Amino acid sequence: MRSQMNDPRPMRRHALRLTLAAVLLAAQAAPALAQPAPEPAAKPAAVSKFLQPADLDPTLILPPPPADDSPLTAAELAELHRIEAARTPERLAQAKQDDEIEDVRSIADVLGPAFDLQRFPATAALFTDLRNEDSVIAKRAKAYFMRTRPWHADPTLNPCNRSDAIKSAYPSGHATMGYAAATTLANLIPGNGQVILARASEYAESRLVCGAHYRRDIEAGQALGTALVIKLMEKPAFRAELEAARAELTAAHIAP
Repeated sequence: MRSQMNDPRPMRRHALRLTLAAVLLAAQAAPALAQPAPEPAAKPAAVSKFLQPADLDPTLILPPPPADDSPLTAAELAELHRIEAARTPERLAQAKQDDEIEDVRSIADVLGPAFDLQRFPATAALFTDLRNEDSVIAKRAKAYFMRTRPWHADPTLNPCNRSDAIKSAYPSGHATMGYAAATTLANLIPGNGQVILARASEYAESRLVCGAHYRRDIEAGQALGTALVIKLMEKPAFRAELEAARAELTAAHIAP
């Protein structure tokens, strides 16, 4: 009889028990490891910092856009085809750049490198808050009017891109932003008011060059962006940010 001390079977049984235990632990852990990562929390909808919904209702100040099948829309589509046929490579490149940059930098570029938001934190804060305001009001209007984008109504158009929501043409968000930023910027730097507002007009026209909007869309954006700033001027919190920006730009000899 072999000695129990030299018998390898107890060691094998012990190793087997360890292996089974490891398998059981792995099996218990596997479901936890296989669980999908939790969905990221939905980004909360942007809300106005300064206005209540009743302060400015875009559905009360903007006329409804023409119906998709109306003669007015047909005439606007014909205008877009004329613009597309006449656009130069340089103007198209400018329109594409305007499409990509949807904030005050697109309007302030006419002021030159001295207007650098990295140097002016109060001014940057003002225009960040204004950008939120114009986005909130434009999205509210778009959700109400639900006008079809021209490139969807007429697939023969060649737009800068087709990534925008189909039912989001009216009013133009870019034009709303451009005129809100320009109106505020011209208030801060009135000596450059005309060139600033001319740039806002050019920026809005880029939406037609891109085939992203109809003429009435950018006109509505002009009306909405301007009305937004007029209403914001009534709010002490916005006025405080505006005056802080004015003091900052005045100290830098950019504003009078």
